Formats: sequence, C-alpha cells, structure tokens
Amino acid sequence: MILAIDVGGTKMAAGLVAHDGTVITSRRAATPQNADAETLWDTLTALIDPLSARAEGVGVGCGGPMTWPDGEVSPLNMPGWRGFPLRARLSGRFPGLPVRLHNDAICLAIAEHWQGAGRGSADMLGMVVSTGVGGGLILDGRLINGGTGNAGHIGHVVVESDGGPRCGCGGHGCLEAVARGPALTAWALSQGWTPAPPDAEDPPADSEGAYQEDRAVTGRALAADALAGDPVALLAMRRAGRALGIAIASATHLCDLDLVTIGGGLSQAGEPLFGPLEEALRDHARMGFARRLKVMPAALGQEAGLVGAAALLLAGGTYWPSCP
Repeated sequence: MILAIDVGGTKMAAGLVAHDGTVITSRRAATPQNADAETLWDTLTALIDPLSARAEGVGVGCGGPMTWPDGEVSPLNMPGWRGFPLRARLSGRFPGLPVRLHNDAICLAIAEHWQGAGRGSADMLGMVVSTGVGGGLILDGRLINGGTGNAGHIGHVVVESDGGPRCGCGGHGCLEAVARGPALTAWALSQGWTPAPPDAEDPPADSEGAYQEDRAVTGRALAADALAGDPVALLAMRRAGRALGIAIASATHLCDLDLVTIGGGLSQAGEPLFGPLEEALRDHARMGFARRLKVMPAALGQEAGLVGAAALLLAGGTYWPSCP
C-alpha cells in the first residue's frame, strides 16, 4: 500500500492506494484557515496516523509553488506554510520509506493520465479549478516538471490584459484570479447571487464525517445553481468559461496539446461552463493544429489527488523520472 496525501487550501485528504491505483480507504479533514505552520502540520499528522502502519511509501500532492524535488512548500492559499519542509518532515515521520512530493494539480493531471480521462493521450494538460487553478503537463507521454518542478502553472496565465482582478501571486488578470472558486463566488455575490441552502440530508464527504464542505457559498454550489438556470450563476460560469478558454488556447498553441481535462467543483457545471469555454477556445485557437484539441471533465472525482500522489511511486518511471 502507498500512503497518499492530498493537501489543499480547503481540505486535506489521505488514503491507502493499492498498486493498481485503487483507493482502498481514505479520510478527510478541513484545512485550518489562517493557521500557523505547526497547526497545519498537526492537522495533517492526525489525519495520516491511523493509516500509517500499512504504508510502503508516501506520495504527496500539495498546493504550490514549491521547491522540487526537495519538497519545501509555500501554497498561496495556506499562508502559514512558507518554505515549510513538508517532504523532510514526512521523511522524519516515516524513516526508511520513500517519500515523494509534487504539486497537487500536477498529481491530478498524473491521475487522469494514468487511470482517468487522459489514458492513451501523449500530450495533455490536466487542470483543476477549485480553491486555486492549477495544472500539470504531459508531453510525449511523460510528465514535464520544468526547471523547478512548477511547470503547468496555467492558473497564472494572464487572461485579462487590461489589468483584471488582483491575484494571490501579486499580479493582475491571472486565470486563477478570475476563475478560482472563491473569486468566482465573490463576483457572483456582488452581482446579486443568492445561493440555495445546502440540503440537510446530504451526506458528509466521507463515511466518518471527518470533513463536510460548506456547500452554501462554494464554486460547486454556484455550478449547481447555473445548471438549475440561475441567471447570475450562469453569468459567473460564462465569465469563468471564457477565461479558461483563452488560457487553454494559449497553452495549446505553446505545447501542441490533444487533450485538456478539467477537475474540481466547477467542472460539474456542464454546459454553462463548457459552452462558453469552447466558444472562447475556438475564437482564440486559430492555428490548424490547435483545432484537434478536446476539452472534457476529469473522470476520477475527489479521489484523483490521492491516485496521482500514489503514482509518484507506483509509476515513477513516467511521473518521477531519475529523481531522488
């Protein structure tokens, strides 16, 4: 079994993943907001400790940016961790076991390429649109890391060149500043969106009730309201879809992609998101080779981050080549 860990700005998840990529068991916890480094670490260790005894190795996806492969992380949406030595701390907790850590969006892309919608694609971009917007690049059938392990950061492609909203990276007009869930819901609320209350009968996100998402004001709730025809939610999805289409067109021209998969809460919006996305993509992807691109929702759902983190060890020849 591989102990797989997925660390994001909204939630942390951990699970045991078999050698065929099957998630045997998993647990979740809310990521403490505005917490210091040790509080975040304590939350993570409480989550993983019940799974530790069966681990043969540890694979981790964490929000970036980070230093790679050393695994010092500085997630934009977790200010308590700046230069936090996550890989070293986990190695100290699991002496003798391999510990491999990469960007969480890269792990999602790996999962889709290994076991999901991207199986068989040689050149793809796997994206996640959630608390942040990130991605991972597969070219010629192999993960592209870049010089610092941060290749695929499509969330910081500029999509509003006249300035646009301020981004957590310090810039303006980034895709993430427009399309990430919290930014999009804030925009919708400013335009008069009134989210429907969560259904009291909805089950928690895992069987133990360890993590229950507040769906009342989330990108997932906004997506659901757009599907139900809410006019402001539809405008918000159009705003996000257009930004995504422009960014994907740029990435396709640069990397000659044949597939883009999109995961995260917004990906469940269906036509209200993917319609404007396709329209913007076809408006901007004018080169002949770019017209073969297909964009589709990711296939693996909420377990994708765990599957991709485990693949850092289980399929290391493709996704962790010649690294310590």
